[in-house]
Amino acid sequence: MKKIITPICLLVTLLTYAQTNQIIFDIVDAVSEDRLRQDVKTLADFGTRNTFSDTISETRGIGAARRWIKKEFESISADCNNCLDVFYQKDFVTKEGNRRVPKDAWVVNVVAIQKGTKYPNRYIIMSGDIDSRASDTMDFTTDAPGANDNASGMAGAIEAARVLSNYQFESSIVYVGLSGEEQGLFGGAGLARYAKANNWDIIGVLNNDMIGNIEGVDGVIDNRTFRIFSEPITTAETDPVVIARQNRARRFYGGEVDGISRQLARYVYNTVKIYMPEMNPMMIYRLDRFGRGGHHRPFNELGYAGIRIMEAHENYTQQHQDIRTEDGIDYGDTFEHVNFGYAKKLTAVNAINMASLASAPPAPTTVEIGGIVEPSAKLKWNAIEGAKGYKIYWRSTTSPTWDHSRYVGDVTEFTLEGIVIDNYYFGVASVSEDGFESVVVFPNRIMR
Repeated sequence: MKKIITPICLLVTLLTYAQTNQIIFDIVDAVSEDRLRQDVKTLADFGTRNTFSDTISETRGIGAARRWIKKEFESISADCNNCLDVFYQKDFVTKEGNRRVPKDAWVVNVVAIQKGTKYPNRYIIMSGDIDSRASDTMDFTTDAPGANDNASGMAGAIEAARVLSNYQFESSIVYVGLSGEEQGLFGGAGLARYAKANNWDIIGVLNNDMIGNIEGVDGVIDNRTFRIFSEPITTAETDPVVIARQNRARRFYGGEVDGISRQLARYVYNTVKIYMPEMNPMMIYRLDRFGRGGHHRPFNELGYAGIRIMEAHENYTQQHQDIRTEDGIDYGDTFEHVNFGYAKKLTAVNAINMASLASAPPAPTTVEIGGIVEPSAKLKWNAIEGAKGYKIYWRSTTSPTWDHSRYVGDVTEFTLEGIVIDNYYFGVASVSEDGFESVVVFPNRIMR
């Protein structure tokens, strides 16, 4: 039976806007460790999933892997009355000018879209990478099972689709397997361009790359902590006049760590703290790991909010390594190194955030702030159709997360008495009738 998120089935009441509802807890519980284990095993057993590996074989290579992923999405869709639109999205890449491309080839992504009931053109995206690599990224024949990097993230996207396809949401959810990550983020770049060309209104991108390792090369074993990487502000703007104006505003009013990707990261942090308090999300104030990249970056570069969700403690002997034993160390990204209880938790992190965002109304587009030399902070924002009310957030200027909030009802301006504007940062979120909140919007105008 199809489950529809409505006020009747939620624990949230309109009077109190309680912070939890049972359906989100149900989604956490529904994620299957066994299905993740099966899917990672299937992906690893394709031998190599290098983007330039065999595309003809039914049992080995990137072609077999992406056909299997597509069939999995189609099977999920069949179980939910064809609720997913499943297709390939591809771009041709050439060897010329690309130092990590050994030959011309199609980079093929597998996309499954669960259309929203009210805002079908608003999308929240969860991505995993299909491809794997050996020690030499140009070597597309050697075994490279890529169990953690990144069969874990790909299996997570498939499992999230299985769970969330049992529900209906107001906004659309995209589950996608991206290719060409190891050669230069080609798959993400291709889908980002596709989204731009088709005028997708993207709420955010949750890029999952390595969500199954708990034993770090640093000796730490930790099955509770994970990292959320996000860039501080968008780098998509190219007009020097606009950039100068934005820089000046940030210098005087703040906002240098309050771009749309950072707000998405804070949203994930807050949702996890409410629904999965046993987990320890780490907000990392960096686009990605030092000097490295992930598939959220191409979306960031086109102006979309995007973050990377991944394990906290990496083991480099199991990344980008030929399978071998050397000096007593077993190298290689193989199945036995993946912790599926942990992968279940991080898959649930994605699922509950996509469910929450896809159930929320759009965020305000304009938020004004005032209160200079006054003992109060004033905020004003545009009304959003579908919002039951609004919530004001504030935090100390050195805090990484939104620590204080107040639901203010169905109004478009409010004064926080006794809260001095100089001492905090502020933001506004839309709230649905069911209590689901949009991402917080940092003020983008000053009241005059």
